Amino acid sequence: HLKVHTEYSLTNGLVRIKPLIAQSVSGNMPAVAITDQSNLCALVKFYKSTRGAGIKPIVGVDIWLENETEPASPHRMTLLAKNDLGYRNMTVLISKAFTEGQALGKAVVAREWLIEYAEGMIALSGAKEGDVGKALLNGKLGLAAERARFWMSLFPDSFYLELQRTSRSGDEECVHLSVQLAQDLSCPVVATNDVQFLIEDDFEAHEARVCISDSDTLDNPTREKKYSDQQYLKSSDE
Repeated sequence: HLKVHTEYSLTNGLVRIKPLIAQSVSGNMPAVAITDQSNLCALVKFYKSTRGAGIKPIVGVDIWLENETEPASPHRMTLLAKNDLGYRNMTVLISKAFTEGQALGKAVVAREWLIEYAEGMIALSGAKEGDVGKALLNGKLGLAAERARFWMSLFPDSFYLELQRTSRSGDEECVHLSVQLAQDLSCPVVATNDVQFLIEDDFEAHEARVCISDSDTLDNPTREKKYSDQQYLKSSDE
């Protein structure tokens, strides 16, 4: 798993570190990444737990990326550290987002910062919530290709179009369009499950947490359903 939100994501994650490691061990997974939203608060606990269990820890973060055309709707992107320099650059980007990029309650990374501090990191496109995915779903295939080429040049051999099948609206369409784009550009793809909780039965508890964060109620018929019950830590077979 390369995209896991722990309880340190605060608003949208239920995964606790030790149960995550235990489930990864029982599932014979050699490595796992945590990618909390705009923070690395779980890193020390995660690193110690994985090393003690014989699992490779992959350090990552989900960022909000500046959307120049629609500032109120920033893009998603996931960054994974390849090495020590990548980890250090990641910490710089997160710090700058909080100190200089606050917008509408989000810590947003400016594009020019990412260009400056891209070295040492792997970038995942953000699936339907990334700038490439949004362009694909809006029918702007040329713009999607232009954006993908930019990221491929900024992250040489380290940019992946992200594929997700979580039974959410737009998932399937984005998968098919992304695969076609990947073939056209010879861009690699990676499957992620955007994990928010460990087991499927935790979905209702996760929804309650989201409602608390959004000041909403579970029985509100007009509430936006941003997550699905498929966003759990699936096995390798699944």
